[in-house]
Amino acid sequence: MRQFETGNGPVEDDVSSGDAGTSGGVVDESVLHDRVVAALKTIYDPEIPVNIYDLGLIYRVEVKNRFVEVDMTLTAPGCPVAQTFPGMVEGTVKLVPGVEDAVVDLVWDPPWRQEMISEAARLELGLI
Repeated sequence: MRQFETGNGPVEDDVSSGDAGTSGGVVDESVLHDRVVAALKTIYDPEIPVNIYDLGLIYRVEVKNRFVEVDMTLTAPGCPVAQTFPGMVEGTVKLVPGVEDAVVDLVWDPPWRQEMISEAARLELGLI
């Protein structure tokens, strides 16, 4: 397991060696991971005009044998989309070429903080 800094806190990334095949050929799991992150960046928080990745809502993306696990949080436990948003995120990840299946888990620890927003998103929001 490796950790990398996204500007919104460390993200754990389990990438095992091997290939993740797609109908278009063979894709390395690190490439598949990058595709998943790119897909996550297309999903925007319904209340804040920032994608969920740069907003710091994604805590972990693990890719192994074409299976993807994502740990995510929400800005607050009482968020109005708490019941539907994780399913939407899971559906988006499952559409990524090379992903065979995906699971998105909603976690509350650690609690989301404004400091988890990436620097670029903070600039965009006028927070710095």
